[in-house]
Amino acid sequence: MLKTKFLGMELPNPVMVAAGPWNRDGKGLKESLEAGAGAVVTESIVSDTVMDVRPRISSDKLGAENIRMYSDIQIEGWEREMSIAKSSGGVVIASISGHTPSELAYLASKMERFGADAIELSVSNPAAESLEVVASHADILFDMTKEVVSAVKIPVMVKLSQNTTNISKVAKAVKAAGGSGVTAINSVRGILGVDLENAVPSLSTYGGISGEYIRPLGLASVATIAQTVDIPICGVGGISCAENALEYIMLGASAVQVGTSVMLDGRDSIRKIVQELEIWAQNHNIENLSEIRGKALENLKAFDEIKFEPAVSHANGVPCGENCNKCVNACMYQAISRRGNSIRIDRAKCTGCGLCTFICPAKKLKLSL
Repeated sequence: MLKTKFLGMELPNPVMVAAGPWNRDGKGLKESLEAGAGAVVTESIVSDTVMDVRPRISSDKLGAENIRMYSDIQIEGWEREMSIAKSSGGVVIASISGHTPSELAYLASKMERFGADAIELSVSNPAAESLEVVASHADILFDMTKEVVSAVKIPVMVKLSQNTTNISKVAKAVKAAGGSGVTAINSVRGILGVDLENAVPSLSTYGGISGEYIRPLGLASVATIAQTVDIPICGVGGISCAENALEYIMLGASAVQVGTSVMLDGRDSIRKIVQELEIWAQNHNIENLSEIRGKALENLKAFDEIKFEPAVSHANGVPCGENCNKCVNACMYQAISRRGNSIRIDRAKCTGCGLCTFICPAKKLKLSL
């Protein structure tokens, strides 16, 4: 029920492991596959490796900041690493990064010869602003994609950045250039936090923020692409459980990638997500996840298409939690008050903002006419 066809490749499930230091070599890639990943993506491979700074990764409960740039293995070394990665079978996608179309074509052809099943072009790096510009320019991205597509016979996908004014335009450029699909999104440029006692940022420069922080951005990017461009999408950003993966799929993704959860919780997180997907599909009588792909897009409208109705909040008979006043405290219109184990809603004051229906732990509130 989880078998997925993506870019013409047959995957046992739609859960890939994204490019990152957890997939820095053949051993790591093989371990990700053996943990149940439907496919794996190498750490981004470049022509000239760079030295790692220390420290380069910070984290909190919701995500991480990373300033590791690219793979530290020279291109020729990837022949051995690919052999190790594919020694037990499985789909391995080579992530490559470069500054010119010809450089990317060279790297892609090398990785194809080494055994890569597909290519993922990494055209943004939050710690390197020069590459971030590429992700925002459809014409440059078109040239890069077209050159790589012409150089290899395997599928070529492009990992897009959320840091662009028109992600649909960029995705259309990828399709026009012959790209087989897109990945959305890469980590987002940011600073995870500041040590207040020492006035020191989490890392010494701006880094790529990943994890739960960026899932709303990833979901919006996938939905936008799905609504405007007919191209396969792999959703990335903040996926740590089956529910997160299903959100991306219901907004149009054919597959998903996990990364930060693998880094923070280990490769058991891959197995957990796959197992949770199987259970969810069984409980909902889903024979294949393609049945629900894009289903949520039916309920996603442009703002000017929303029908305005005088809906207000209503409470069902479920008792309130002890000492819970979340809805009362959050109501900006003073429309909610509590009496014992129940609440009262003043319909004359309620404006139907909907906030209470999301924050109520007992799920006892609902908007209706």
